[in-house]
Amino acid sequence: MNLNNIPQIKHTDSDNFFLLAGPCAIEGEDMAMRIAEKAVAITDKLEIPYIFKGSFKKANRSRIDSFTGIGDEKALKILRKVSETFHVPTVTDIHEIRDANLAAEYVDVLQIPAFLVRQTDLVVAAANTGKTINLKKGQFMSPESMKHAVQKVLDCGNEQAVITDRGTMFGYQDMIVDFRGIPTMKQYAPVVLDVTHSLQQPNQSSGVTGGRPEMIGTIAKAGIAAGVNGLFMETHFDPANAKSDGANMLHLDLLENLLSQLVAIRKTINSFK
Repeated sequence: MNLNNIPQIKHTDSDNFFLLAGPCAIEGEDMAMRIAEKAVAITDKLEIPYIFKGSFKKANRSRIDSFTGIGDEKALKILRKVSETFHVPTVTDIHEIRDANLAAEYVDVLQIPAFLVRQTDLVVAAANTGKTINLKKGQFMSPESMKHAVQKVLDCGNEQAVITDRGTMFGYQDMIVDFRGIPTMKQYAPVVLDVTHSLQQPNQSSGVTGGRPEMIGTIAKAGIAAGVNGLFMETHFDPANAKSDGANMLHLDLLENLLSQLVAIRKTINSFK
């Protein structure tokens, strides 16, 4: 993936990791703008190439009464406003073939959710938009198997693919990150580590996914040390009351300190080359 091919992305010459970060779901315009404003200020200060993340809808929910979104076009228009206001690219996930062209009108990067990354028609529809495609590695898939997902994108004539590792299932209710997979997947495409989803504790009897946010720093630092190209994390100014995935989010107030540490680690790692 060539970051320079993503409109409005900045600091591509900083030799830093790049960052995809924002709320799990777009809950409204005010919250999205508040999170984006702070994230942009921090990443500009630290010279981190930044892409604002927000799901325009959440199709994969444990319960039928779980929050799924505020309306597709309403949320997508908020993502566009974030991009135009702060001059940053945006990424959102898609779940159905018809979502590909719709979302591509508003965002710069289309994300294929982990549970759907083997859905050929969905991957092809996304790739055919010409947008950068972020392929989430399925929790059930080996690192080696992700080369086939990348190849589907390439076979559509789209060379803008990236792989995001979001952990592997460990029993029914826990996730682990196998850092051995990072150099393996870097043979196929740039690799991002999804720090916050890797700390989910799914399949809770309550139907609400749990998490271990206190481990975000540990996983993120290990990812940088292992050589990931980028990081993905969800952040919110009030995780306890976020409408989706609040249990594993990073509090927005903690973002700058963590990113500062990660930049320092990346600088050290780069000095070994």
